[in-house]
Amino acid sequence: MSSDTNHHDHTHDDHGQETPSATALRVKALESLLVEKGLVDPAALDAIVDAYETKIGPRNGARVVARAWTDPAYKARLIADATSAIEEIGFVGSDRPHMIVVENTPSVHNLVVCTLCSCYPWLVLGLPPVWYKSSAYRSRAVIDPRGVLNDFGLTLEEGVAVRVWDSTAELRYLVLPERPAGTEGMHEDALAELVTRDSMVGVAKVAAPKEAAP
Repeated sequence: MSSDTNHHDHTHDDHGQETPSATALRVKALESLLVEKGLVDPAALDAIVDAYETKIGPRNGARVVARAWTDPAYKARLIADATSAIEEIGFVGSDRPHMIVVENTPSVHNLVVCTLCSCYPWLVLGLPPVWYKSSAYRSRAVIDPRGVLNDFGLTLEEGVAVRVWDSTAELRYLVLPERPAGTEGMHEDALAELVTRDSMVGVAKVAAPKEAAP
């Protein structure tokens, strides 16, 4: 049987993130006004947000993962001191929290959540997706992590333990996913293209590259 383990930080500080800030409310009001007056296409706006959520933002994290996959010394530094190792690649924030990287293995799968708010490693993953901020994900990830993974289409074998890591305003987690089989000869840049945001949150695995068409 698997031994699912929940990890929580007792110093969790939500910093009022459940309630939109005055700036966020003004931005939303401006967005609504521009859409109402026909100055902004809602579909185009959604496409821009999606790009920052799923493509542009997570590219930073993908580079960190790919470097760890190809450089054992860097991986060791990343596991020992993720904040410094991430800064090595050039990702430095003026108000960045402490980072911890947790590694997926054949026997352990890690899942990241923020139960009290929606703290997210924006420096390496960009904007948080809507589902990450939802109360349903934040509560179920702790009490039923396997069910959450199943909802995302990821079914783990019975012998794999699931560890849930609870982020805070001062401490953020990033999952180092398993390197997929068949990528041994790939270069770092090509590997980074395989890494997705969801795999670095822990709700997905990195898929092996599709075989080139003949």
